[in-house]
Amino acid sequence: MRAKRISKVSVTIPASLEFTAPDLLDWLEQATPAALDTLAFGVVGLAADGAVTAYNAAESALSGLTASRVIGRNFFTSVAPCSNNFMVAHRFETEAVLDEIVNYVFTFRIAPLAVRLRLLKRPGARCNYLAVEKRS
Repeated sequence: MRAKRISKVSVTIPASLEFTAPDLLDWLEQATPAALDTLAFGVVGLAADGAVTAYNAAESALSGLTASRVIGRNFFTSVAPCSNNFMVAHRFETEAVLDEIVNYVFTFRIAPLAVRLRLLKRPGARCNYLAVEKRS
């Protein structure tokens, strides 16, 4: 593991932080946009109202959308309306705590893309997170 200085806080960035890491939400809460870009899987940070607050390079490569195009837009109605359903959006709206992995297929603006989504949410967190890993 290597330590990286991130705005007055020393955050340990594992050489390969995994999609299933038990402390992923803790790590995401401290990560800068540059640190998010070191991940091999996509990360979307979401405000309570669904507005995109973070969008890393891996997610941009998967979706074909740049961070500048999606930051500030509602993920569920504007960026990926195919996720505005009971499997994804509704869970963020209704559940107080989430750490679930869901097999999913994104279908909006791209050819169908089979992924695993990790839904991350807890009270007191800066934002909610959607981690996205392409399925083989």
